[in-house]
Amino acid sequence: MNKTISVALGMLLTLGAPLQALSAESGTAFSIQQIRNATIKVNYGGQVFLVDPMLARKGAYPGFEGTYRSHLRNPLVELPESAESVLGGVNAVIVSHTHLDHWDDAAQEAVPKNMPMFVQDATDAALLRKQGFRDVRILSANTTFNGVQISKAGARHGSAEMYAIPEVAKVLGATMGFVFQKPGLKTLYVAGDTVWESVVRATLNNFKPDVVVLNTGDARINGFNTGIIMGKEDTLRVHQLAPSATIVAVHMDAVNHMTVSRNDLQDYVIENGIEKNVLIPQDGEVINF
Repeated sequence: MNKTISVALGMLLTLGAPLQALSAESGTAFSIQQIRNATIKVNYGGQVFLVDPMLARKGAYPGFEGTYRSHLRNPLVELPESAESVLGGVNAVIVSHTHLDHWDDAAQEAVPKNMPMFVQDATDAALLRKQGFRDVRILSANTTFNGVQISKAGARHGSAEMYAIPEVAKVLGATMGFVFQKPGLKTLYVAGDTVWESVVRATLNNFKPDVVVLNTGDARINGFNTGIIMGKEDTLRVHQLAPSATIVAVHMDAVNHMTVSRNDLQDYVIENGIEKNVLIPQDGEVINF
């Protein structure tokens, strides 16, 4: 996020049933490794994608101004492994948007400048090229990378009320989700930083994903009583619309403005009887499909 953006709302932005802790580069057909926050490592169709890398050490950055618990420094926790290890085996990086907790200074330094980088639009492409990246590609509705189809999906980083205020809309900005597909593999939908709204429902209905990664920390900015990403109730909404899908919940416990923790979400899914459908991995954990 642009560090010069004023207090109006500084920043923005947002898995724990233990499973076997294997490397995301292992030979499984499809796996997701929760790294930290919204950073995940997806091994899909023989390609390893690093999504939304935030690679700084604990406490490297001030809290996001104008947000919940802004006195806390980010990230709140350390990476589960070194940045070099996180980048091991990666074939491409996907940056859903360029808020600091999805694309930080440490990632800009650590990611090789010749790495294929997928972004949402020309604005983000220009920024990454300015940062020295030489292979920047804009994700479309039908992009193919080494045999894996990646489709850009709609997302909205807050309520319509928020976007009606120009200063808030500027800080929230544009973002995206995306869908991975390959014949013989389950369909994976990474919803990204979005609230529950029509474009998310359209993606669920159109692609009928088998696995859905949700950012569920319910991040809050001051002055509003709804979040700028999904929260615990949204896991139930997604389950009700896509009851056969496995939900993987991320983007909790790592940056200051999250209001929902893993423990909060675990309690909620148990109370609502959907714990078999919602996985909440710990940092470093790998889920195989």
